[in-house]
Amino acid sequence: MFVEFLGIPRERAGVSEIELEAETFGQVLGEISARCPGLSDLITAEGFHPSIAANLNGDEFVKSLETRFANEDRLLILSADAGG
Repeated sequence: MFVEFLGIPRERAGVSEIELEAETFGQVLGEISARCPGLSDLITAEGFHPSIAANLNGDEFVKSLETRFANEDRLLILSADAGG
């Protein structure tokens, strides 16, 4: 799957996107924390800090750590207030 970073998360991650293998949102967060240390302080045991949002394929926002992903999914990481 691909994880794309937008806005402040992109600046903190230092990359625009990463490709990774993960089955759940919890696993994605673990990978992001390990590969993008600039974002690790925004990841808690419950998910992202409230200032950060995760959107799956442009269709729905993801919060549950048990949310499952397919290989072709794209997760967008952006500031929760992006877009106004």
